[in-house]
Amino acid sequence: MLPAARHQAIVDAVQRERVVRVSDLAQQLGVSLMTVRRDIEVLEDGGKLERIHGGAKLPGDASTHEPGFELKSTQLPGEKRAIAVEAATMVHEGMAVGLSAGTTTWALAKELANGPRITVVTNSVRTADLFHHSAAAGSARYASTVILIGGERTPSDALVGPIATAALKQLHLDVLFLGVHGMDPDAGFTTPNLLEAETDRAFVAASRKLVILADHTKWGTQGMSTIAALDEADEIISDPGLGAEARRVLQEKVGRLRIAG
Repeated sequence: MLPAARHQAIVDAVQRERVVRVSDLAQQLGVSLMTVRRDIEVLEDGGKLERIHGGAKLPGDASTHEPGFELKSTQLPGEKRAIAVEAATMVHEGMAVGLSAGTTTWALAKELANGPRITVVTNSVRTADLFHHSAAAGSARYASTVILIGGERTPSDALVGPIATAALKQLHLDVLFLGVHGMDPDAGFTTPNLLEAETDRAFVAASRKLVILADHTKWGTQGMSTIAALDEADEIISDPGLGAEARRVLQEKVGRLRIAG
């Protein structure tokens, strides 16, 4: 295979899978590991991809960049709602449910506001308001109890910091639905915000079961701070856009991978 054709095949694989391994590319292309590494260097110089340990990924935003809630809420609404509908099937009457801040967990909150009577613990003002207005309007079948923890507000509308973390250490949740900025084979589940990562880790520690809600674009994205390793998740719910390599890695690491939609 000529170098130009090889380069195009690598770029196609990265765009399709978001993260690829050198060893897999070498096998697919029938060339040595060294050849693939040189190809990746050339493609990185051209801005086509980004080198990571053992492979390559799509070039992305800086690991400290945190988009605001309004911007993120316009991205992939159909996929997020499908994930939320699937996640809602896991919630039953009387459960203590953790909902982290984020647009996908907010989509889940909209499903649960009209669902069974539960206790919701969240660090999202928007989620707390949603349950409040649903109860006030009489649209909810039952009035769920909502506990909004305090803290400092981030651009993604999460309440974080020492106050939030201290509150979570006193609680015990049946399940936590956690939205993440990115998920990566090496970095795990990440966020750009250090305080949010600390608060999310406290959420994880307080929960008997961890369910990650993440659309396919989160694969291969790294935030600055790790919340949890891939193998700490009991389940992940994503959408059909999740690539084959991502599915393979997640099925090896996670208790269960659900594809919604």
